[in-house]
Amino acid sequence: MPALEQFLGSTAGLSPAAPTRLTRQWSDDHATFQQRDLTDRDFVHVWADGVHPKVRLGQAYCCVLVLLGVRLDGTKELIALTEGLRESTESWADLLRACPRRGMRDPELVVGDGAMGLWKALAEVFPTTRHQWCWVHKARNVTNALPKSAQPGATRAMREIYTAEDRSHAEKAIEVFAKTYGAKWPKAVTKITNDAEDPLAFYDFPAEHCIHLRTKVTRGASSPAAALTMVFKLVESAQDRRRAITAPHLVALVRSRARFENGVLVEREEAVAA
Repeated sequence: MPALEQFLGSTAGLSPAAPTRLTRQWSDDHATFQQRDLTDRDFVHVWADGVHPKVRLGQAYCCVLVLLGVRLDGTKELIALTEGLRESTESWADLLRACPRRGMRDPELVVGDGAMGLWKALAEVFPTTRHQWCWVHKARNVTNALPKSAQPGATRAMREIYTAEDRSHAEKAIEVFAKTYGAKWPKAVTKITNDAEDPLAFYDFPAEHCIHLRTKVTRGASSPAAALTMVFKLVESAQDRRRAITAPHLVALVRSRARFENGVLVEREEAVAA
């Protein structure tokens, strides 16, 4: 989720005193935001992430659960955010269930950091949506299961997977990774090979979108108190600076279920051949 990095990083430009002064207003704004009607919006791609502020929230291990979507015209928009537990299915389900109640339809793809709670909640709330875990988070989890001496090589090997020119080459790169590291560090390899989600789902979407769909990066929000409303206001205040997804004209094709292989639209080519 590259977009959130610029919203939640240290350059947000708010003074230390601002959150205290504005917390009450922001809380009201956030409550209104969480109830707004979504029937006039169509989110085709969605990023889901648990953002850990530098301050504690209501519970230990709590974070801000964030949904950011790509609309039909290619622009990005904050959908919803709330306090919750990143690994909790119920926390994610509570956030997700409110979306269809407010008129949101199933997105085509959700990109997440691999938390099982998220995937289980998605299967319940948006059963037709495909899943793609973030390769930045996945690579971090894999390298954490390796000794430091093996981490640089493994990082390069994983980069060969998610930057491969097509799915076939990516699958071969996974095989190479498994052969190289599987004998000594099988637990690290199974984090990729035994994952229930498709690690290469992004190849079935436009190539121009792939850079957005395979990774996301977030930072904790610097704030003294009321972290939830702080995160909300930082994201909301950056609305006008938010860039559209690459090749926004292809988003409508994704929503119409046009078929892509290795990022290339194939149905149109088949029609020409016929």
